[in-house]
Formats: sequence, C-alpha cells, structure tokens
Amino acid sequence: MTQQTETTPTVWLAKSAYDQLAAQLADMKGPQRQVVVAEISAARDEGDLKENGGYHAAREAQGRLEGEIQALEALLRTADTTEPADDGIVAAGKVVEYKYDGDDDDEVETFLLASIEMKPFYDGDVFSPQAPIGQALLGHKAGETVEFTGPTGRTIKVQVLRAERFQA
Repeated sequence: MTQQTETTPTVWLAKSAYDQLAAQLADMKGPQRQVVVAEISAARDEGDLKENGGYHAAREAQGRLEGEIQALEALLRTADTTEPADDGIVAAGKVVEYKYDGDDDDEVETFLLASIEMKPFYDGDVFSPQAPIGQALLGHKAGETVEFTGPTGRTIKVQVLRAERFQA
C-alpha cells in the first residue's frame, strides 16, 4: 500500500480480501502470464502470422490479461485495509442498516460501505463511499435521518439504524 495523491481516491478492502486479490495478482503475473506467452510462441511457430487465428486469439488473451493485471495493481495500490473504529458512525468498512423514512412497512435495508471489489466477500449489497447513499450517510450514526438526491434525481430520506465493522 502506497501513499495516495489527492487525485487518487482510496478504496476500502478487508485485509483478507486484499490478501486474496494480491495472491490472484501474483498468479496472473506468474503462471497465467507464462501460459499465454507459451500459447503465443506455439502459434507463432505455426507459420504465417497474418492468417494465424491461434496467434491472434493468444495475443488478444494476452491483452486482456495485461489489462486485468494493470487494473488489479491499481486497485491494490489505492487499497486501504485499516479496520474502521467500532464507534457506530458510518464509515468505509462498515455494514450499515437503514430504513427509508416514511416507509410504511419499516423494512430494514443493509449494505457494506466499501469498494465494489468486496462484493465476492460479502453476501449482500456493496456501495462505495462515492455512491449517492454512501456519500450521504458517511459520518452519520444510528438514529440520524439523512436526505440525499438519488440517481433518478429525487430526494430520498433514510434513517440510519446501525453501523458496525465488517467481519470477514
């Protein structure tokens, strides 16, 4: 994890998710990359590259892999694995319970406030701190009612019920 610039937003990841993604990156840069290079080499040995479908497919696979490697490297460079405080205040790395204000059925909604890359590690909705509801609820605590403008442009009122640290 490196120091962030003002223009590079950090993303929250659980330490276990960070470790798993780092292992995935190592695999991509090692064994997966070697397989693709071997496929390119084998296809190149077949002769005329202009009409060699295997060669072009292997090069496309290499391009996709290199793009995924770059994206994962960028994610891990901007990752913050700091455990959030156990203070009941909405922050990245917390599971937030809320309900829509004025909702007759009082249905409780829950989401994890974190990077979308946490989705495979959490069985529920994941919203980033940059999402409208994430931005609106940041810094609020149980019992507070917050208004924000939703993606459709209408004003939404929600009441924070609970904010607890994510448990991996």
